[in-house]
Amino acid sequence: MKAVLIAAVVSLVVGLLGTPMFIKYLVRKGYGQFIRDDGPTSHHTKRGTPTMGGAIIILACLLAYSVAHLVTWTAPTVSGVLVLGLMAGLGFVGFLDDFLKISRQRSLGLRSGQKLAGQAIVGILFAVLALQFPNDNFRTPASTHISFVRDTRLDLAFAGPVVGLLLFVVWANIMIAGASNGVNLTDGLDGLATGVSTMVFGAYVLVSIWVFNQNCQTNPGIKCYEVRDAHDLAVVAACGMGACFGFLWWNAAPAKIFMGDTGSLALGGAIAGLAITSRTELLMPILGGLFVLETLSVIIQVASFKTTRRRVFRMAPLHHHFEMLGWDQITVVIRFWIIAGLFVAFALGLFYAEWVVGSQ
Repeated sequence: MKAVLIAAVVSLVVGLLGTPMFIKYLVRKGYGQFIRDDGPTSHHTKRGTPTMGGAIIILACLLAYSVAHLVTWTAPTVSGVLVLGLMAGLGFVGFLDDFLKISRQRSLGLRSGQKLAGQAIVGILFAVLALQFPNDNFRTPASTHISFVRDTRLDLAFAGPVVGLLLFVVWANIMIAGASNGVNLTDGLDGLATGVSTMVFGAYVLVSIWVFNQNCQTNPGIKCYEVRDAHDLAVVAACGMGACFGFLWWNAAPAKIFMGDTGSLALGGAIAGLAITSRTELLMPILGGLFVLETLSVIIQVASFKTTRRRVFRMAPLHHHFEMLGWDQITVVIRFWIIAGLFVAFALGLFYAEWVVGSQ
């Protein structure tokens, strides 16, 4: 627990105190957000607001993780390093996208194919490595079994290890792309994606600590969990939670800085990495239910317009629809935070209920 608390505090302090210094640097360089002209007119006042703030979130997580292990004098684990590596790798893809937007002064950076290719490269590397490095109990950071709150009987390696590896790579990349793009689509209002991400990371702190206390390696039992580095995953989740909390102080309305694709892709990647390594893959869409709703609104909008030439929503993603209905931005953000909190509470309830029912 000591490492978890240290990670949360250090990342919070770095996010809270490091962000204003980064804002000054971005202002000096003239790295401001470009606002699309077809969006809500109220957003035009945000033009020029510093972006790429996700770099501070990533830095805070990496620094806090390192400090937590130095203070407790414990070695980093493969699972923790892989999740942070996934976060940093996707953050770099997002940084390239943000930098192109700024340098070209347009709302489009990398082309969609280029962005997906970058995400795929990072995701494939993560997926392949996650099935390596078995510990003394022959457990790897990830598993070819599809998981909900633990591994299920559905094994992607049903036809052999090679097929299992290929199918797992595909499955992991679907999760990574879905989570990172979900956070990216949600990041359209001041503090919205940051606040929701804070809740999801906080949930993974609780899940990882519970899994660690009921782990088959240290506490074998009927309903123990087959997770390799549960305690270190709690440390990583605490890093994400603290960094987002600190950043939210400056990202809340009226935002002094935006996280940009640098932050949204990184946060989505970290959430997906935690889901895969904590064996809660199918629980992730419930924990991040708001991200799913935002993504579905875009899919529905595009599908409806291409097939019927009609729009279901006044504007997608979903938060813009309510803006177009006349809701204040702050009202939309707070109510969406409430919805996100309900999703997180429901997912944690499912997680705990499965253990209680199975233990009786």
